[in-house]
Amino acid sequence: MIEEISIRDLGVIGEARLPLGPGFTVLTGETGAGKTMVVTALGLLLGDRADAHAIRAGSDRAVVEGRWNVADGGQVAERVRDAGGEVDDGELILARSVSNEGRGRAIVGGRTAPVGVLVELGHQLVVVHGQSEQSRLRSSTEQRRALDRFAGTELRGALDDYVAAFEHWNTVRLELDSLVTDRDRRAREADGLRIAMTEIDDVAPVAGEDVELAERAERLANAEDLRAAATAAHDSISSPDIGGPDDVIGLLDAARKNLERVSSHDPALDGIIEALHEANILALDVSGRLAAYLGALDDDSSRELEVVNERRAALTTLTRKYGPTIDDALEYLETGSARLLELDSDTDRIDELTLEVEAARAAVESLADRVTGIRVAHAENLAARVTDELTALAMANAVLTIDVTDRGELTPTGRDAVAFLLRPHSGAEPRPISKGASGGELSRVMLAIEVVIAATDPVPTFIFDEVDAGVGGAAAIEVGRRLAALAATSQVIVVTHLAQVAAFATNHLRVVKDDEGSVTTSNVERLDGEDRIAEMARLLSGLDASGSALAHARELIDTARSLTT
Repeated sequence: MIEEISIRDLGVIGEARLPLGPGFTVLTGETGAGKTMVVTALGLLLGDRADAHAIRAGSDRAVVEGRWNVADGGQVAERVRDAGGEVDDGELILARSVSNEGRGRAIVGGRTAPVGVLVELGHQLVVVHGQSEQSRLRSSTEQRRALDRFAGTELRGALDDYVAAFEHWNTVRLELDSLVTDRDRRAREADGLRIAMTEIDDVAPVAGEDVELAERAERLANAEDLRAAATAAHDSISSPDIGGPDDVIGLLDAARKNLERVSSHDPALDGIIEALHEANILALDVSGRLAAYLGALDDDSSRELEVVNERRAALTTLTRKYGPTIDDALEYLETGSARLLELDSDTDRIDELTLEVEAARAAVESLADRVTGIRVAHAENLAARVTDELTALAMANAVLTIDVTDRGELTPTGRDAVAFLLRPHSGAEPRPISKGASGGELSRVMLAIEVVIAATDPVPTFIFDEVDAGVGGAAAIEVGRRLAALAATSQVIVVTHLAQVAAFATNHLRVVKDDEGSVTTSNVERLDGEDRIAEMARLLSGLDASGSALAHARELIDTARSLTT
């Protein structure tokens, strides 16, 4: 329930505070006083699109704040806390600001939040009915939604099951369509992968092989230079006659022997002699390694180089196609094999999906039949109840019928087309309200529907913006009476020009322009006693001081009291 709304610098409103509270609140005032801006302010709090042109002239921003009473443990409070806001002892504060540059800000429970959160909360807190909502009631979609709301939890459960089945059917159907549509492309992809796999398998590359072969090719290409250099080095260290006088080994051996002859005269030579001995051993080791290196050099290096280069050419072909390295080609072989297995299984998958789509379609059809059955049963009940309400709304001979027909296709909401038909009086043919209902009739049909649905799908707050458009006289009194009945279970806020409707209110607010055409806090008044009677007289005759108008106003208020007690 909305306890209070504060508005600043919106339209013609400079500053206004609207005390609302439970029951039936009417908002009246002269044309241009700002009543519509009150509905606009409520729309902003419920996430409507912000319009910088609605900001009061001379102001840089408009600000709207609403104070709600909500259940601490309810869904609204839970959503507010999910958004980071707080509900303090059942009190929820929502606020919205709009700058003249078009930027805005939404506050939910004291924290900044996306406007989408206001939209979510609005769906749970308020139902707004105005001229645009009456126009929407002419659409088959809105008529179906009204029927679904009336059908309540029974339909919601069946519809949830249907939607889940419908989404599954769509998912597998789209997968099947994709496989069938792409069959030729996937076949070409599979053929290409088979060729690639064969090429890689035929070469049978080994990780790192290309680097090893490059080094080997370099060695083979320079084999003669390597052999000559190694031979010269070997001969320098050890001549064919090991220990000869001119090689390293012979020279080291001679130096050691010369020092050994005189070492007894100076012990300091012992360390040098030992070093020469170790150098001699190292030279012998190097000589042996050079001999082994020369022995490993292939005498037929040109033939081996040819083989190596052929192998390198085969690997290069692979890396150009699947590289840039051998490791990349090996990875392509692994991933390509897995992809090929997937593509080769397409035929089996298509067969599986075909059966799955058929089964899913059958499940959706069955659940659609169930949804249709529930709608048909509740359509008859809703039509009968709304017809009774229309009788109470001074449409004594009007009859509403609701047709539920097969639209010939499955949709996310079922296969049903829902149409509301109105027979406004005896002898007339029922016609779709989208074509045959006048504005006044449509207003009363909408009100009757809300009164009936409120019994099965209660809404905390209803806001009606000129729901009485096109209605007058006795019909207007009945509209007021039904709004009062709706206010017994919900908060009802009505913007009206009709005294017959205002007479039933438990809370009467008046919006008044000052001399400059703006509205301040003092210009939004809660009316009681004679002030309320004067406003009712103004609504009746345009003159608040007319004696007959005042008498008529008192009589109207008394009539309203008698009809609601």
